[in-house]
Amino acid sequence: MTRVKTKEEKLFSAAVLRRSFELRGDEHREQFRFVYEGVLRDLALEAAEVEAYLAAHHAEIEAAIGRGQGRG
Repeated sequence: MTRVKTKEEKLFSAAVLRRSFELRGDEHREQFRFVYEGVLRDLALEAAEVEAYLAAHHAEIEAAIGRGQGRG
């Protein structure tokens, strides 16, 4: 039986995905929008929630994608 993710875990996952695309400069491409909107729908999240989570947990997201303490 699979464990249900908490809202915090869902937000973290979506924020990591969004930031990864941003770093590659792909956040405005059609492929990103298609994938990201599907993830938001599947996780029952709103884009604004993910953006707020990303702003509040920037260092954690950067560390998760291997960017350490940097803000870039």
